[in-house]
Amino acid sequence: MALLASILIDGVAYGMILFMIAVGLTVTLGLMRVVNLAHGLFAMLGGYLAALLMARFGTGYIVAVIAAPLIVAVFGLALERGLVRMIYGRTELDQVLLTIGIAFMGIAGAGVLFGNSIVAVPLPAFLSGATDIGFRMMPTQRLAAIVVGAVAVVAIWVLMERTRFGIHLRATVDHTQAAQASGINTSRVYALTFALGAMLAAIGGIIGAQLLPIEPNYVLKYLVLFLAVVAVGGLGSVWGSLTAAVLLGTIETAGKYLMPDLATVGLYLAMLAILSWRPGGLFGRQ
Repeated sequence: MALLASILIDGVAYGMILFMIAVGLTVTLGLMRVVNLAHGLFAMLGGYLAALLMARFGTGYIVAVIAAPLIVAVFGLALERGLVRMIYGRTELDQVLLTIGIAFMGIAGAGVLFGNSIVAVPLPAFLSGATDIGFRMMPTQRLAAIVVGAVAVVAIWVLMERTRFGIHLRATVDHTQAAQASGINTSRVYALTFALGAMLAAIGGIIGAQLLPIEPNYVLKYLVLFLAVVAVGGLGSVWGSLTAAVLLGTIETAGKYLMPDLATVGLYLAMLAILSWRPGGLFGRQ
């Protein structure tokens, strides 16, 4: 029973990190119909910037967790306005070529600026220890990942269901042309959504740096994992991404506990089984 509880808690923590990184990609693919293979760049940048702010400028962890994602959001906004908007409505091949080019440029730039080794995001004292949860001692950082992920879920729900921007976003998702005809600035919706997705990915990259280490190859190394969350959850479904991230995170965690050598194989078998059952994803339109 204790083993099962440990798997569930670690799996949820891992899943929350995957959700924060992948949810922006879910919306990008579902709303903008853009195959953005460079989405992991935002998570990597978040980790690098947080480490840089703490090492070079002496900022605290909390300040870095707030400042780095905001910087990444601005970068994402500039990237969307400068390049990504040019491929809206273009073929998937055009989108893949542009975004994979951006990914390779990010990898090369990170290697030049930060070196080719793993860059650690130092944890503060209040996150570096362990917390007694009754049946085991659990790293406090993983509990923090669950809390931050839960806050992100609530924030997304409030944004989607209780704000004017959420109404505009849902209208644009349902029918872009009708939204434009009703006076909604869909171009602004696209830009802000892209920037918010970049910011969430950066937060996930920082919080999850202990599980998904920050390195130049980060963008491509974990690309399949992020795409798996999007595919299993369903294009454009935020709640599908949450469900898929927690499910896949728990499956991979269970594999690491029970069969470490086959953990990744189990993850892909689960993904294959789900997509064979529901090709559009758990919450996608069939």
